[in-house]
Amino acid sequence: MVEIIQKDGTWVFDGDALRLTPGRDKNVGLLRRTLGELLVPLRALAGISFEQGKKSGRLRLRLRDGACPLLHATGGRLTEPHDPYQLVVEPDRYGVAEYVADEVRNALLLDQVPAGPVDAYLLPGPSIPLSVSAGDGTANFDGERVRLEWNWKTEDAKAAGGARALPVDEITAVEWYPSAGLENGRLRFTVRGVPVKTPAKYDPNAVELWGFRKDPLMALVAAAVQARLPHPAAAPESAVRPPTEALRAVAAAPPDPAPAPAPASAEDGHDALLRRLRELGELRREGVLTEEEFTLAKQAVLKRM
Repeated sequence: MVEIIQKDGTWVFDGDALRLTPGRDKNVGLLRRTLGELLVPLRALAGISFEQGKKSGRLRLRLRDGACPLLHATGGRLTEPHDPYQLVVEPDRYGVAEYVADEVRNALLLDQVPAGPVDAYLLPGPSIPLSVSAGDGTANFDGERVRLEWNWKTEDAKAAGGARALPVDEITAVEWYPSAGLENGRLRFTVRGVPVKTPAKYDPNAVELWGFRKDPLMALVAAAVQARLPHPAAAPESAVRPPTEALRAVAAAPPDPAPAPAPASAEDGHDALLRRLRELGELRREGVLTEEEFTLAKQAVLKRM
């Protein structure tokens, strides 16, 4: 086990995961302090780097694309004080930081962890329930629905509709943008069947952010919701069922009935079984079925032919 303890936080690596604990220094961002300790499995990492500076250095983790719902929801827009995957290192600990980085790199090589993207989140996202007040509203999330409530600063056109309750299964996307220059930020939820054309100031499914201290906490709400949405890189729902269910549905299901009321001919049944074989091949290529499961299912279909 290796560790580095700094005012900015503590990182501990045990060979299987990195435990990131934020420090109590005044420069530690509010988001990091609220998020608390993170356990990052080795398989979620794409790399680690250490950069030296005159006054301080930086340890930085690079996660595999799609591994962390917080990074996906914020799109790399978290600034340094709030980024949980960076650690400020004091000059007298540069040697320790290099050692930690080398140990993590060696573990990645030994375990042959790929650096490519993943199709499922490897971190769980922030704890729930969550309630954050910032900008023109308050966002509450209990794991099943988001509730948006408005304050006295909300535009009348948006506040007139009252509080909003958005079930997770109706949300198709979530995004968090910080304010930048003269442009305000936002926490926006895209709801199924509702086009997004309205600025956040008037959008009843968005909270407008004005660059105040608590704005980054809205990123935690975005990440908690993102962790419960289908992963953007996952296969379509019809193709991600467990292998046993896929086998039953594809290999054991009877051929599709003919649309006409008359009984299907032997030739029609033969064509249906050929379609089953093609479906099995597609499931194998998409990784839903292993080679062994594909062989068993194919044999079952061939027997029926």
